[in-house]
Amino acid sequence: MPSGRGPGGCPPGNRSTTPLIGRDEEIARLAGMLERARGGEARAVLLAGDAGVGKTRVLDEVAGRAARAGMTVLTGHCVDLGDVGLPYLPFTEVLGALAADERFADVLAAHPVVDRLRGAGTDAARDEGGPPTRSDSGGGRLRLFEGMAGLLADLSEIAPLLLVLEDLHWADQSSRDLLRFLLSRGILQRPAGGAPTHRLAVFASYRADDLHRRHPLRPLLAELVRLPAVERLELRPMADAEVTRLVRALQERPLPEATVRGIVERAEGNAFYAEELLAATGTEAGGVPSGLADVLLIRIEQLSDTAQQVLRTAAVAGRRVEHDLLREAVGLPEDELEAALREAIGRQLLVPGDADTYAFRHALAREAVYADLLPGERSRLHGAFARLLAGRGHPAESAAERAHHYRESHDLAEALAASLEAAGHADRVGAPAEELRHLETALDLWVSVDPAARPSGDGIDRVTLTLRASAAAAHAGESHRAVSLTRAALAGIGQDADSELAARVRYTLAGNLMSVDSLTAAFAYSSEALAMIPAEPPTRTWVWAAATHVMAARHIGDDETAVRVAHEALRIAEQLGVADAQADLLISLAILEGGGRRTVEGRERLKEARELARRAGNAPVEMRALFNLAVGCFEAGDLEGCLPWVTEGLERARRAGLLSSPYPLEMRYLHLLVLYTLGRWDECVRAGAADAAVLPSAGGYALGPALYVALARGDLGAVERARVLLEGPFDWMATLVAGIALTEAAVLRGEPQAAVERTRATVGALTDDAGRRPSATVRFAALALSAVADAAMELRSSGGEWHRWKDTADELVELARQTALHGEDGTPQGPEGMAWLARAEAEWLRAVSGPDAGAWEKAVTAFGFGDVYERVRCQVRFAEALLAAERREEAAVQAREARAVAERLGAAPLLERIDGLIRRGRLATAPSDGERPSPLTAREQDVLRLLARGRSNRQIGEELFITGKTASVHVSNILAKLGASSRTEAVAIAYRQGLIAPEPTASG
Repeated sequence: MPSGRGPGGCPPGNRSTTPLIGRDEEIARLAGMLERARGGEARAVLLAGDAGVGKTRVLDEVAGRAARAGMTVLTGHCVDLGDVGLPYLPFTEVLGALAADERFADVLAAHPVVDRLRGAGTDAARDEGGPPTRSDSGGGRLRLFEGMAGLLADLSEIAPLLLVLEDLHWADQSSRDLLRFLLSRGILQRPAGGAPTHRLAVFASYRADDLHRRHPLRPLLAELVRLPAVERLELRPMADAEVTRLVRALQERPLPEATVRGIVERAEGNAFYAEELLAATGTEAGGVPSGLADVLLIRIEQLSDTAQQVLRTAAVAGRRVEHDLLREAVGLPEDELEAALREAIGRQLLVPGDADTYAFRHALAREAVYADLLPGERSRLHGAFARLLAGRGHPAESAAERAHHYRESHDLAEALAASLEAAGHADRVGAPAEELRHLETALDLWVSVDPAARPSGDGIDRVTLTLRASAAAAHAGESHRAVSLTRAALAGIGQDADSELAARVRYTLAGNLMSVDSLTAAFAYSSEALAMIPAEPPTRTWVWAAATHVMAARHIGDDETAVRVAHEALRIAEQLGVADAQADLLISLAILEGGGRRTVEGRERLKEARELARRAGNAPVEMRALFNLAVGCFEAGDLEGCLPWVTEGLERARRAGLLSSPYPLEMRYLHLLVLYTLGRWDECVRAGAADAAVLPSAGGYALGPALYVALARGDLGAVERARVLLEGPFDWMATLVAGIALTEAAVLRGEPQAAVERTRATVGALTDDAGRRPSATVRFAALALSAVADAAMELRSSGGEWHRWKDTADELVELARQTALHGEDGTPQGPEGMAWLARAEAEWLRAVSGPDAGAWEKAVTAFGFGDVYERVRCQVRFAEALLAAERREEAAVQAREARAVAERLGAAPLLERIDGLIRRGRLATAPSDGERPSPLTAREQDVLRLLARGRSNRQIGEELFITGKTASVHVSNILAKLGASSRTEAVAIAYRQGLIAPEPTASG
């Protein structure tokens, strides 16, 4: 059993001797979290606060308590390296501490995949002549995340575990992604069957005052705080009385009251400010400087020259520095270095750490020292650290640090080489965002480095590096950045450039533009690419340019050109034996010809293409075939048949490292959509959360169906999550998902005008350059029609002007008809589209003439292809129409069946509506609402409720599906039983006797 000491051997709570004052409430709350974690309830806390407010001191205190209670305490720090990322740094630090402690050797050995964080891996293979491929970073990344989660879980089996992550505001994107995975899926997830989670707590700190509006940590925090096992705890500035106590506790000798008051005023509740102001008291500098940096520098100037030199050197290394590296960089004899370090530690400027390291007591201290360096001094020291790191044998994991130091020392050639090495390392450990950052750094440096000093080799020129960066951007989910980089590559091609390279850049740009739905521009560039290379003699580049042009032509509606070029290119591809290009062209033809991909013939063609791509080893084309096979099944109404293709496609994406590329993202959405459609909602939500944790940039692809589930279950908070999708550059899928969710929300709120406006706006935004509306237009029209029909029915029952909705209803049903009957290829849509059209027709009839049982029966049947929720919604309307037609027994059958399914789904709003229908239509076999005994029958109770709402006999009859004459008889019986002479008196008596309760007022 681990003792109360951290893995590195240092008591984790002994880093600071500062007394803990004024944090009793926060410490108690964190201690409670630790207690729950020890009991098997995994928890996480995000500790926020301004720089110097006391986050580290609070974490030290809590970590010390945890260690003394027998918990294993692991700490990882994030480091500020400017714009240079160091992937997974805090987790690498944790693994290093574990590896140094033999107690954890067996646990580490059981999870060898986490060794990737220490630089293991192989270089990515890259294809030539065709679309660029990727290394296995995507699949490896998922395994790495799962391995880290498994490691922490196993550690918590040995002893309760506290994982402390400090300074998240400096975290690299890969560390943020891994933290997202651990908290949203990995270590906090409750196992099936209600079993306890792991004996584990995660406490992570960040500077709240560093989080500007576009800080990359902000969206992650917004996601994490919504998780049930994650809490946010903010350390606010201390009260003046507490700062006063702190100042007096820190100073043994009495201080004048005016001095204490001045420190308290200037500290403004910040404990670190107070300490530093106190330490500067009595110096010969005169008054205390107003800025903290000045205060820190005054303290530093009190040190010996040697100690100051050591601090300045350490500041260049970063927040933490190894003893050996510092000794070599500063160039002092060991005894002088030790004396200087002892002096700095004694003045609380440096603190010793594990593994012979030293760290600045606070990041602000390091920042102040670094900022005070002379330009030449700063450059010289960065150069020294770069050379020292390089002399250690060029370990891949140090490449990012070397790149940083070389760049700051103005050794741009070495900075370029190190940046390229760092990019390769980031690729191998599954950190695409960091790979992109290093490649962009390399591109920035390229023009400043003498051509003779640049790295040489295949693919090492500005254009090909830019294309590589665009591929990294696409892999990281940054489609718009990929477009910008490919445009930059195009701008970098000179007049005398190789025509094949120029064509490749253009068709790559066309492909990237299609991913951001800039279809006209994509067609223009694919046309240019095709024209740059003659068809004779035949070449691979011409074939790929033609294949891209076929897709671009199809997207703008020029199917004739697409088919013609596809057949010509297919002939040449077969002649050259370019199997993956053959596959790509066969896919396009399967979509364009013979009824499309939903036909048996179309899918056989797609299977042939998938096999060709597989044999050629071209994962992107294989994925395109698998995606279209899955969509073809979905469009044909074969939902169960869709899932195996999606599963195979995503597995292929993992193996190829293409999880964030367009087709796997589409397949993820399709997978979730199928689960949603089949009514497997809990599975859908879990899968969506898992996708979002691994691929945070997936946006609407991972979030969409989960939003639909949330709304169907009554969670209107999904509205805000949907609106977030509309922020930033236009994204087709995000716009579609947000449009569906926001239209559904308007329907649920009973806002027909909002539903209609959202439908118009979304369909307009999604209509392509050729004027083709999205296939989902029929769904939007049907949803908006349901809200319009509700409004028209309400007006009709109250004698209002229902006709004012007729023109809108006519517009929407015509939109649905045009879309469903004339799909993207001019033929009628498949079962899903025709089902939505059936619902739209039934809603239109309900709006203009009232419920039509026949129309709703058709809609129920149409959704029988497998859409569970929509079939239930249509069943409810069918039951209402049957009641209106006085077919009560048939209505009862539909209502009972619908209720059972709605209850299984957890669709609370729909369930409430069904229960209201059952009660009003008297479809239940016995009363089930628990009302108190009454002299009135159940039907008379229903009539009484409507009397209380001021309804006339006719309106009562319409709402209860009885005639106005029958309603009049019920009203007479109520008056007689209650001894009332009027309807108003009957209602008053009913309120007094508790036969009915006042209804809550709507709050809008």
